[in-house]
Amino acid sequence: MNSMLRIPLNGSPEQIDSLRELQKAFAKVCNALAPLVQQSRCWNRVTLHHLAYKQLREQFPAIGSQMVCNAIYSVSRTSRLVYQHPTSPFNLALLGDKQLPLLRFADNCSVYFDRHTLSVKGGQLSMYTLEGRVHFQLALRPEDEASFHKNKLREIVLSRTAMDSFELSFYLSTPHKGYELAADKAQDPGTIPEYVMIDETP
Repeated sequence: MNSMLRIPLNGSPEQIDSLRELQKAFAKVCNALAPLVQQSRCWNRVTLHHLAYKQLREQFPAIGSQMVCNAIYSVSRTSRLVYQHPTSPFNLALLGDKQLPLLRFADNCSVYFDRHTLSVKGGQLSMYTLEGRVHFQLALRPEDEASFHKNKLREIVLSRTAMDSFELSFYLSTPHKGYELAADKAQDPGTIPEYVMIDETP
């Protein structure tokens, strides 16, 4: 069984600015990696990590090592959606031997976190930013926090809302045998995110 917990982040102007700057930096890492995906036709997460991690760390020294890993995950995940999903107009089956279109991530792109870059304890959220950890007080029910610690955490996604504020989405699943593949399929709905632009220019 999988579930999603969505939490608005109500912080100070300085905290919100930190999240905006993190979004921009995360987008830059993703955009630096996207041409490699286009040229190599490879978006396997593990392979991309081996191919690009060291170079990305050197190119973006202000970004923490784990956030670079999360950017690689973001590009891998988005590429799978764009190039492999059966409903995508850019599916490999349709493109054939044509050059892959280039993915471009906008400055308001979603940022992926994990248990290394974000933690929840006692109703308080601690999350990575370029300026160090920021903390938010969360109005969490005890059962929600217990679920965060007990269940398998599949994704944590920071998104900017239409009102220019931020929210976190926690994607959780109760792990049991045979569930993994179904969960992966459920997380690829086939809709290309609005913050991803597809450049078909040769």
